[in-house]
Amino acid sequence: MIPILYPSFNYRGKLDLMAVPMGIMLRLGVHVSVAGGIDQAVSRAREKGCDAFQIFSSNPRGWRSSPITPPSAERFISSLHSSGLYPAVGHMPYLPNLASSRDEVYAKSVQALTAELERCRMLGLAYLVAHLGSHLGAGRQFGLERIIAALETALDDSRGQTVLLLENSSGTRNSMGSSFEDIAAILDALSGEEQRLGVCLDTCHLHAAGYDLQSSQALQSTLERFSGCIRMDRLRLIHLNDCRGVLGAHLDRHEHIGLGQIGEEGFRAILTHPLLSRLPMILETPQDSRRDDGANLEAARRLASGGE
Repeated sequence: MIPILYPSFNYRGKLDLMAVPMGIMLRLGVHVSVAGGIDQAVSRAREKGCDAFQIFSSNPRGWRSSPITPPSAERFISSLHSSGLYPAVGHMPYLPNLASSRDEVYAKSVQALTAELERCRMLGLAYLVAHLGSHLGAGRQFGLERIIAALETALDDSRGQTVLLLENSSGTRNSMGSSFEDIAAILDALSGEEQRLGVCLDTCHLHAAGYDLQSSQALQSTLERFSGCIRMDRLRLIHLNDCRGVLGAHLDRHEHIGLGQIGEEGFRAILTHPLLSRLPMILETPQDSRRDDGANLEAARRLASGGE
C-alpha cells in the first residue's frame, strides 16, 4: 500500500515526514488521557481504534502544569511516528480567556497560549485548538482586538510550526467566535500568519449557534456561508459532536453521534461530504452507560459508509 506523507515536527522543531497508509481517507479519533505520562497517549489512542487523536498537554483546569522533558517528548514522537496516527492535536486548557477585559487574566491567557505552543512544538503536534473566549460585556470589537493581539504575541514568541486552530463557539452570552464573521475578522487581521492559523469547526457548537447541519441541503448552505467569509482551505479539523439542545439554543452540551438534535441524517451528510470527509475529525462525545468512545467511533464509521 502506497503511503501518504504528512508533515510532522520533532521536539526541536525540525520538519519530518510521517507515512500514513493511503487507504485511510476518513480519519477519526477521540480525546485521550495523558495520565501516567504524556507518551502513553499514543498507545491509548491505538487501543481505542483511532486514526487521529487529541490531548491536553497541560492541566486543563489550572494555570500551572508539569514541564515536558526532552526524553518524554522523544518517546511520544517515536511512538507517534511508528503508530500511523495523524494528526495528533493539542487543545488549550479551559481557564485562558483571550478576549478577557480583565488585564491580569488576559496577560496570563497570552502567556498560557505561548507556553502551550511551545509544548506542542516539543511534542511535534500538528495542531493546537484554542477557544476564543468571552469579552465579559466589553463588546465584540474589544474582544476582537484582544484576541488579535493575543494571537500575534503568542505566534511571534513561539518557534515551532504547530498550526493554531480557532474553534467556533456555541454563542453563549458575550462569547467570541460563534459566527463565521468573527473568525474571519481575526484571520483577516493576521493575514501575515496564514501558515500558522486555521479553523476548527465543532459541529455541536455550530448547531447551538444556529448553523443548520441536519440534512445535506442544510449542511451545504452552512458551508456556503462559511466559504463566503473564510477560504475552505483554512478549515483543517472537525470536532465531531452531536448536540443536546435545539438549533440556535446556544446550549453547549455534547451528545453521542446521531442521538442528539443533529441526528443521523446530519452526521451521514457530514461524514460523506466530499470536502469534509478529507479532514481529520475528533470526537468529544460523552462516555456513559449508553456509549463509550469506541461505540461512538463505530457509529461515525457506520454513517460514513452510508449505513443505517
